[in-house]
Amino acid sequence: MLRKYLYLLLILPLAACIDPYSVEVEGGSQLLTVDGFISTGPGPHSIKLTRSDTYGSVFEGLIRPVSSATVIVRDDLGKVTFLTEDSQDRGVYYTPENFSASVGRSYTLQIQLIDGKVYTSLPERVESVPEIKNVDLKVVKIAVEGEILERSGVQLIAEFDDPADQNNFYYWRTDESTFVLKTRPDLFTPRPSETNPSRDPQPKDCCIICYKTERLGNQGIYLEKDDIFNGLSTGVPAGFIEDDGIRFVDTYRTELQQLSISPEAYRFLRLVKQQVEISGSVFDPPPANIRGNMISLDNPEEIVLGYFIAAGENRKRIYIDGNQLDFRQPVVIIPDDCREIEGSQLDPPLDWNP
Repeated sequence: MLRKYLYLLLILPLAACIDPYSVEVEGGSQLLTVDGFISTGPGPHSIKLTRSDTYGSVFEGLIRPVSSATVIVRDDLGKVTFLTEDSQDRGVYYTPENFSASVGRSYTLQIQLIDGKVYTSLPERVESVPEIKNVDLKVVKIAVEGEILERSGVQLIAEFDDPADQNNFYYWRTDESTFVLKTRPDLFTPRPSETNPSRDPQPKDCCIICYKTERLGNQGIYLEKDDIFNGLSTGVPAGFIEDDGIRFVDTYRTELQQLSISPEAYRFLRLVKQQVEISGSVFDPPPANIRGNMISLDNPEEIVLGYFIAAGENRKRIYIDGNQLDFRQPVVIIPDDCREIEGSQLDPPLDWNP
């Protein structure tokens, strides 16, 4: 018994000497991010400037617009074009509407922040791009683990003649889209209130059909180089529009942009694509900090994210008739006046011509 108490006397002083260990994590940098491009297509073209907050801040993870900057595009002949910041969407800067890049010219993006720091891109040369002859459509189904119903959507396949006299690097994007929006105002039921505690339906007289405009952005990064089809007619997957049970009830319209980009821009986007598509497999590439073509003139060691692209552009407008698709998602019922849906309007666009 005496030996037992002796052990306790030896342990207690040791326990009393343990102090809590405080770990201080060094805050990360607020990295400037540049997102945007110019092309030979019609303007205006946009450049978006943002900055993420420092690690450990109460605003950690918040993307903040970089406002009141001076943003210009300069070509290799010395011509300067000033961009104007959007008064509503801060941090987004637009070229004049009549501005378009020219094939054969090189362009540099230059930025001066309100604190005087100056950033510039490396020159980007604009190459010509072939015309999109046709856009083929293919319904794609995507199995979802644990779900009975598959996801699905329409894959866009760009068909074009690749020129044999140059090495081409392609990048595809979808632009603003519009579709026929159908709703059920006859099923409208307001939220419970003192005047309607039982949630009785209150059908509306109007309206069933509207036209909704949206910007989906890139649902994936679509790139290709012409190593295996140089000088040939080819068809390449160039976009994907997911079926959400609303978009393809009737007619959907979008514009596909085919961009001819520099080899350096292609390598940057290919690395971004690899990082975005990481699935958790042992064969995935390790996460990497991908450097773009933007540098700080005040501190060349500063990391600037993003890439300024100057590209040749060809675009093609397409209409997708939902009734001709061989598979569609179940229709989503919207029990309200279609004009109440954000982004919708009663009249079709003036150039609506399915």
